[in-house]
Parts: sequence; structure tokens; C-alpha cells
Amino acid sequence: MPAGITDRQWPTAVVLAATAGAVVLAMAAGRNGHSSGRQLLIPLLACALVVELRRWPLPVLGVVTVAAGAFAAGGSNVSLPFGVLLGIALYFSALSLPRARSIALAVAVAAVLGGAVLYAAFAVSTATAATDAIEYFVPLAGAWFIADAVAARRRYLAGLAWQAAREQAREVREERVRIAREMHDVVAHALAVITVQAGVGRCLADKQPEEASAALGSIETISRTAQDELRVVLGLLRDGEAGDAPLVPTPRLFDIKDLADTVRASGVTVELRMEGTDRQLSPSLELSIYRVVQEALTNIVKHAPGARAVAELNVSARKVRLDVRDDGGPGGGQEPGTGVGTGHGITGMRERIGAFGGWLVAGPVADGGFQVTAEVPIEGGPR
Repeated sequence: MPAGITDRQWPTAVVLAATAGAVVLAMAAGRNGHSSGRQLLIPLLACALVVELRRWPLPVLGVVTVAAGAFAAGGSNVSLPFGVLLGIALYFSALSLPRARSIALAVAVAAVLGGAVLYAAFAVSTATAATDAIEYFVPLAGAWFIADAVAARRRYLAGLAWQAAREQAREVREERVRIAREMHDVVAHALAVITVQAGVGRCLADKQPEEASAALGSIETISRTAQDELRVVLGLLRDGEAGDAPLVPTPRLFDIKDLADTVRASGVTVELRMEGTDRQLSPSLELSIYRVVQEALTNIVKHAPGARAVAELNVSARKVRLDVRDDGGPGGGQEPGTGVGTGHGITGMRERIGAFGGWLVAGPVADGGFQVTAEVPIEGGPR
């Protein structure tokens, strides 16, 4: 039998068993006599009705309250079974109501019963008002306090679940923003270099086929690299498929040299100066610095083709200093306002550096060209 009772049915089963036991004990004590023993079956059957009508606790509570009041006013000595029955009905009713309304409901039921008991005390000579009051109000009060405690715990658990869901949603949004930023950096850099290389190959296809072939080879290499990186990033968005993608090492500071070679192949002269890059930094910080350099050089390829660029990276014991600038190129450099904090690329660079407690400034310089300067304290970590 215990295996056939669900967790939600256990409280009702226990209360019904206690009610039946109380009825049997009362009858065995001979308190009510055989004539009133039949009346004890009424609240016991009504308990079964409560079990069947748990979905409508308020109507059942109303019916039981009226019936209990009628029996109490008539002096019938069935207060204990009716008290337990009222407790069951009030318990389920209080669970479905806010706390203030459940208090008002309990007070209303108690007022009806109190009035009936007082009427019986003055109008019926055989009434036992004190005993009836105890047997009515003790189960009623106990049921309300239990229901209030259960409802409070449910509200607490619901609040925890809501807070956990909100925190999970925030983490999902942050992860999607991070993935979108990675995709932007990979795609923007690869497409910018590929576009320049394709233009060079088209111009040299007839006159210098060897140079055109080299440009096509560079496009193939860049495309394969970008494809591998995108496969890893997109694998994070697929449930259970991230492990199928080939693992590509996370870019580090020493990969900036290969990045500069790729940009040089697109026609931009890049002078790279690196100092102290052999110091041990966190992989996430090295990745962020790599992406910032990548975005800065990509902007030069897109907006200042043929320019001369200088990229300086200095890693000291306390901070990382980064400076990428260009001379504007033969075409006059970037258009006014291009990339000055309004594009997704510049915003992404600021967010990456800001996550480690650093700062980044990007904008045109007085003598032409564009400059990106950033500084990150090494002791700072992602917040």
C-alpha cells in the first residue's frame, strides 16, 4: 500500500487515518453512545469528499463550515471529526490563497464556529461548549499554521528557481555575446584580407601570373584558418556537437607574428615590435590581446590599404601596453569618424580590454592615420 501512495497523497492519507482513529476511540470510550455513532459517519464520509474535491477546496470548506456550524448549534457531539475535517479543508484552501486572504478566511471560519458554539452553550442544556471549542479550533489553527509554513516554503523555492533561471539566462546572454564577438573578429579579419588578396590576384592575373598564384595561395591559407576557427566557435552553439569539431589551439601572443605576416601579404606594411611577451599570462588575457591586435590591423586593411602600420606590444611586470597605428596610406587613411567607438569592432575591443580592468582609446591622429592604444594591468582578472 505505501508504494501505491504518491508523495502528494501522503498528508491526506495520514489525516484520514488519524480521523478514523479518533472516531473509533471516541466511540470505544462510550462518550457519544450508539445513537450518535451514526452521526460520526457523516464527517468521516465528508473527509473522503475532501480528498476527491481537493481541486475545489474553497467550496468544500464553505459546505463543511455550514454543516459544522449547524451541528454545533444543535448540540450534536461530533466536534472532533468535524474539527479535523475543517482542518483538512482549510489546509488546502490556505495553500491556494495569498497569506492575507488565508488569514481572513481562517478568521471567518472561526467566527462561524464560535458563534455556533456560543449559541449552543446558551440554548442547548446538554452542550459542552469548552470541549467543542477545543476540538473545533485546535485542528483548525494547526491546519492553518501548517498550510502557511508549506506555502511560505513553496514561495521561497519558487523565488530560488526564478533567481536561478534569471542567472542562467544572464550567463547564456553573456556567452552568446562572447561567441558573437569571436565570430566577428574571425570573419572580419579573414574577409578583409581575402578581399584585398583577391583584388591583387585579379589585377596581376594577366601580367604576373606567379604573383597572382601567390595571392590565391594566401587566400586559400587564410580561408582554411578562418574555417577551422569558425568550426570551433560554431560548435559551441550546437548541443552535443562541440566535441565533433577539430580542436584548434587558442591564439596566444606569439601568434601575433603570424597575424602580422598575413596582413603584410595583403599589401599593408606592418612593423611589429614585441617586448616581454615571454612572460606567463593567462590564456584568456592573451586571447583578448590577440583579438584586439587582429581587429586593429583588420581595420587598417579595410580602411587604409597600402598604409604603413606599426604594432607595439610591451609586457612588463605590472601591465600590458598595446599600440597599433598607421600613417593613413596613399589614399588619405580612414574616413573621418570611422571606427571611433561607434562600430562593433571598436566596441568589442573596449569590452575585451575592460573585462580585465584595462582601458582602450581608438581614434584618428593629428598627422593622418588611425591609432589604437590599450593598457591592461596584469594583476587584474576578468570580472
